[in-house]
Amino acid sequence: MTELEKLDAGLEYCFFDADVVARKENALKGCAKFNAIDPADYAAQLAAIKELFGSTGENVYIQPNFNCDSGKNIHVGEDFLTNYNVTILDIAPVHIGDYCMIGPNTLITTVGHPLTPRGRREKKAYSKPVTLGNDVWIGGNCTILPGVTIGNNVVMAAGAVVTKDVPDNCVVAGVPAKIIKKLEQDVE
Repeated sequence: MTELEKLDAGLEYCFFDADVVARKENALKGCAKFNAIDPADYAAQLAAIKELFGSTGENVYIQPNFNCDSGKNIHVGEDFLTNYNVTILDIAPVHIGDYCMIGPNTLITTVGHPLTPRGRREKKAYSKPVTLGNDVWIGGNCTILPGVTIGNNVVMAAGAVVTKDVPDNCVVAGVPAKIIKKLEQDVE
């Protein structure tokens, strides 16, 4: 298998491989294009995001600066909103439901690296997908780690680091994030 095939299959791969680097460079160019658009030109911003992402709903609002690793692995639903300086490291798929809001300086990452010095010296990486349900609100300065699934109607308090799955209808906070409150589901 090529390194890109390993990456796409969810296996450990070398992130310095030329094909892997080319995919990231394409995303860097797409992000630079988006971030250079006049913030008052919503139509141009939306067109750039629809070109960069794998799929989107109709209403997508992203504040600059936005960064990602692939772009095509990002799938967002209707009424998606990010504040400033959001990064989505989408080596693996990131699926985000409808009516989701992401606070400033948030990181969603699907990529990790070996715990061994040899693996890191060999520039190895792995990926695990991330999924967010509908009606998720992520506060500022949050981090979501690889392999996490977040349910519907979840609020992440500012600064939370989510290391494991989160069920529906709750508020999580802390490092690592833990459930601190149950929420009512008032929409269907």
